[in-house]
Amino acid sequence: MRIILFSFGYIEYITQLAKALSKLKEVLLMVPKYRSEYKRKWAEQLIQTVEGNLNIEFYDQPRIRSPMNLVSVYRIIKHINSFKPDIIHLQEDHPWFNLTLPLLRKRYPLVVTVHDIMRHVGDRMSRKIPSFIHKLVMSSADQVIVHGKKLKELIAIKDNKPTSNIQVIPHGEFSFYKKFTTRIVKEQDNLILFLGRIWKYKGLRYLIEAEPFITEKIPTAKIVIAGRGENFRNYQKMMVHKEKFIVYNEFIPNKTVAELFQKASIVVLPYIEGSQSGIIPLAYAFKKPVVVTDVGSIPEVVDDGETGYIVPPRNPQKLAEAIIDLLKDKKKRKKMGQNAFRKTQEELSWDSIAIKTIEVYKKALLDRRRRSD
Repeated sequence: MRIILFSFGYIEYITQLAKALSKLKEVLLMVPKYRSEYKRKWAEQLIQTVEGNLNIEFYDQPRIRSPMNLVSVYRIIKHINSFKPDIIHLQEDHPWFNLTLPLLRKRYPLVVTVHDIMRHVGDRMSRKIPSFIHKLVMSSADQVIVHGKKLKELIAIKDNKPTSNIQVIPHGEFSFYKKFTTRIVKEQDNLILFLGRIWKYKGLRYLIEAEPFITEKIPTAKIVIAGRGENFRNYQKMMVHKEKFIVYNEFIPNKTVAELFQKASIVVLPYIEGSQSGIIPLAYAFKKPVVVTDVGSIPEVVDDGETGYIVPPRNPQKLAEAIIDLLKDKKKRKKMGQNAFRKTQEELSWDSIAIKTIEVYKKALLDRRRRSD
């Protein structure tokens, strides 16, 4: 089986999946050349974590509105045809490339991984892609992969897709970030980490509102906020005790990501809505318990009381109570961290995910043969 893994985003995910699949099948990984220098270096570091016999092709990615996308897409299709894949596996929508899918799917079975099944509150980036582009890729897909049972139910209704064509495979672990650690960084007591894009749906305001409750019980607690997104001044205005926050309102390099997770006592995801998150398997890889909210399929990867706590969204009091419980009991925190790491070695391992993904490819090929008979 010859597989093309094609990505316009989610490079952390796609590189690790490609690495695992290449142990079993012939794989061509196609990833973009980023325009910005810091993003390009970031991607190059991720690619370097991939070992083994894997074909990698970089393609130009002009700005969305640039007519040069026509040239880029032409070259991509030419390379696809020269590789002659049995399966094309696509990650994320792209307005220019997706227009070619009705033609491509006549020759090749198409599998699509949908990481986010809805546009998030406040996320202006996702709103740049017209909704019909998403509908186009969904109608072209032979099989769809999502990262949770709840997401399967929602996408079946939203996109009118038969459940037999939607498969659930969990998001894989991100232990490869440990390769970016240049030194051992000791965990700091009572350090709370929030990392990722800062948009309204991430619920950062509720972690900020929880801070006075937390520091009343644990005066030495501090909250690290790392990431960029919407105007951060609005969040600074919400802070009661600004000295309790350590803020990195910028793009976070791989090395810094690794150091922040080593330092953290716990990792918090106070989302008000969402599909799934790569932050959870990343926290697990560094043996950190998590506190998450009950939204989307996020609770499906958290064993409540075993690898972390699940609390209601938009509730600073409940969020604070869960954080305080973990910070007060170091023994419990360490045990949960070990449980979390064990989960990455079993159900969230890339080798396990690769096997499940190949089964999806087989379903897509079988569907195609049945339609042609």
